[in-house]
Amino acid sequence: MYPPNGANLKALVQFIGNAHSPERYFLVGSNPAETKYRVLKIDRTEPKDLVIIDDKHVYTQQEVRELLGRLDLGNRTKIGQKGSSGLSRAVSAFGVVGFVRFLEGYYIVLITKRRKMADIGGHAIYKIEDTNMIYIPNDSVRVTHPDEARYLRIFQNVDLSSNFYFSYSYDLSHSLQYNLTVLRMPLEILKTETTQARQESFDIFEEEGLSTQGGSGVFGICSKPYEKYVWNAKLLEVVKTTVHRDWLLYIIHGFCGQSKLLIYGRPIYVTLIARRSSKFAGTRFLKRGANCEGDVANEVETEQILYDASVMSFSAGSYSSYVQVRGSVPLYWSQDISTMMPKPPITLDQADPFAHVAALHFDQMLQRFGSPIIILNLVKEREKRKHERILSEELVAAVTYLNQFLPPEHAIIYIPWDMAKYTKSKLCNVLDRLNVIAESVVKKTGFFVNRPDSYCSILRPDEKWNELGGYVVSTGRLQTGVLRTNCVDCLDRTNTAQFMVGKCALAYQLYSLGLIDKPNLQFDTDAVRLFEELYEDHGDTLSLQYGGSQLVHRVKTYRKIAPWTQHSKDIMQTLSRYYSNAFSDADRQDSINLFLGVFKPTEGKPHLWELPTDFYLHHKNTLSLLQTRRSYTYWWTTGVLKHLPLPFDEVTCAENRRKLTVKKFHKCEEEIDIHNEFFRPYELSSFDETFCLAMTNSTRDFMPKNVGIDPSPFTVRKPDETGKSVLGNKSNREETVLQRKTAASAPPPPSEEAVSSSSEDDSGTDKEEEGAVSQRSTPVKVTDTGDNTKITENVVQSTKDVYGVNLSDVPSEDDLTIYTSWK
Repeated sequence: MYPPNGANLKALVQFIGNAHSPERYFLVGSNPAETKYRVLKIDRTEPKDLVIIDDKHVYTQQEVRELLGRLDLGNRTKIGQKGSSGLSRAVSAFGVVGFVRFLEGYYIVLITKRRKMADIGGHAIYKIEDTNMIYIPNDSVRVTHPDEARYLRIFQNVDLSSNFYFSYSYDLSHSLQYNLTVLRMPLEILKTETTQARQESFDIFEEEGLSTQGGSGVFGICSKPYEKYVWNAKLLEVVKTTVHRDWLLYIIHGFCGQSKLLIYGRPIYVTLIARRSSKFAGTRFLKRGANCEGDVANEVETEQILYDASVMSFSAGSYSSYVQVRGSVPLYWSQDISTMMPKPPITLDQADPFAHVAALHFDQMLQRFGSPIIILNLVKEREKRKHERILSEELVAAVTYLNQFLPPEHAIIYIPWDMAKYTKSKLCNVLDRLNVIAESVVKKTGFFVNRPDSYCSILRPDEKWNELGGYVVSTGRLQTGVLRTNCVDCLDRTNTAQFMVGKCALAYQLYSLGLIDKPNLQFDTDAVRLFEELYEDHGDTLSLQYGGSQLVHRVKTYRKIAPWTQHSKDIMQTLSRYYSNAFSDADRQDSINLFLGVFKPTEGKPHLWELPTDFYLHHKNTLSLLQTRRSYTYWWTTGVLKHLPLPFDEVTCAENRRKLTVKKFHKCEEEIDIHNEFFRPYELSSFDETFCLAMTNSTRDFMPKNVGIDPSPFTVRKPDETGKSVLGNKSNREETVLQRKTAASAPPPPSEEAVSSSSEDDSGTDKEEEGAVSQRSTPVKVTDTGDNTKITENVVQSTKDVYGVNLSDVPSEDDLTIYTSWK
């Protein structure tokens, strides 16, 4: 189980059963090259207990064939009978999601189909496309229960093929800054660490590890995952201390998209990763505010990663990232949906004069992000009838109380801005105001980059660059602090605000890598269009997951350039959201509670569907008294304040070192051979199926096809001057490009369900609340001329030029997954 690049054996898993003696299953895992194997033996004679034996031995291909041959021979009904096989392959898979039990025996959940969605420094990120649940106990010992089938249906309502992601060698639960900070841990500390076989995360970094003095070895570092963003932690809990850590595959839920920005042929990969919190998770009206542990509803950490793909090594390449967070207002509040109103009244459920729950929430943020914590509150400030303003008043009181105990330089920054009010005004430009806020935020937090400032910033100094905050180290810059954006639902308004902050940070990231001469990006450039498409896919996906429909208000809506047809689409999305909230959210909430282990079925106790509410499941202090009481004044965790503005999770201390496992390798070992893992010379591949050629490309998909056009992705184009076809597609190949919502990296295979159906929608206010105005832009006429689509815009004075869109270079719909088949 030690494949190249630190990838787990789970790159290919064979689930083998005994055909004639139903006593055990054998789980055989291999690395991608099929040179190293591990074997798990699963007992099938226990009706309710899970018995797994892992011998911790690494087999060669020849050894595993001999082992399976002996097992096959020993289990034949008659020795020498050719037509009777003792072993039969049950399923081939790409990883183990986990084990789950309801009222009968255990099931194993396997990933049977995957698709590559992104690549970060040679580490592949996959989306789960299909799974298989297999019941482990055999029929002779099975104790049936009448409610087992219903629990199984509820569990399977969580569609694992809908926006769940994993990586064999990259820790998706942590930010790039954390992963690379761990990677640069001083060599002396690594030498003192013992290589204990602790059940931590997966092996993560390979050749980028630090060389020993003799130059003959490298250190591999394995970090403990951040469980807040791991969705199968409970499913793996039962085997975590039993099996080798390489069997443990942690998955996240949210969004992952990647696009290629070509700057005069230089490939720059723009990646967007959204991690949805598994704590206090649920649907729109059923999960509001925070629980007793400071976890808030709809909490999502969004990270944008930018790197030069021409050099993929973490140590030699150029990498940059910026992180921001969205989440419900950290108070005890809810909305009663029993009244069947489109906007149920907001109710404060508990008085919290000492801001206890807000203190827990911001303490978590200080540990993970450092200071300053900046709150951008977009809820309404002026209303005829007090509704959203209730939350603003309570949040201001909580922040004011907490700040009086913090040092002034690390105080929580609160920025209230009534976005809906500005949207209604014809005199105010919403995005201009957001751009001002974004500039001030990025200057305070800075961003992460793993290389020192470019020499061009010294030759051509920029005033904005000199004012940039963050933490400067010899190897680059660190982001300290984070922006936390919220409206009521943290959907439409929040996504637009996050896009504007991300756009501002993207300009600084490009400038830090020496790709632009000033940290500014303008709308209607290929780079911003590409980034806007990524953020719309990101917003649609998160909105569907929480609210039940896609975004109602988009960036184009606030720019007031959306087509007139968008108004009717907004109405349909609002109706879809209302229907989902009224009729399907309760079932979805039950499924999430069961999948995450919040509710565990127990014989003799009420069933999940019999509970009047899940309030007691998410608020543990209602079932038992907490043993410790936190201080009302020193509300932060011990040690956090001492290291600010740096996040406590990233400083080098004994507590954080206990979360790491360090292992020393010889530099020639296969496991740290990143070349073989990334380029896979042992496989037959073609350019048509190469991931880097199939992902969204700024030159192919956004740059105009006219002769003489400036190829720079930073040149401002006319609104109709784009290579991205948005109307009138006839062929399947063209529809693939248009329907790629949540799969910005590659078109889906023809046999697979469109990924766009799995994205989720969310926005908290109706048209009047958001202040949407009717977007009546110029009508569009489409003329179909065979392979080319001509888009003609009728403007007030006359018809403008017709631009032909050549779609001959649209990528094929073939399955982009590359994997080794079972020999």
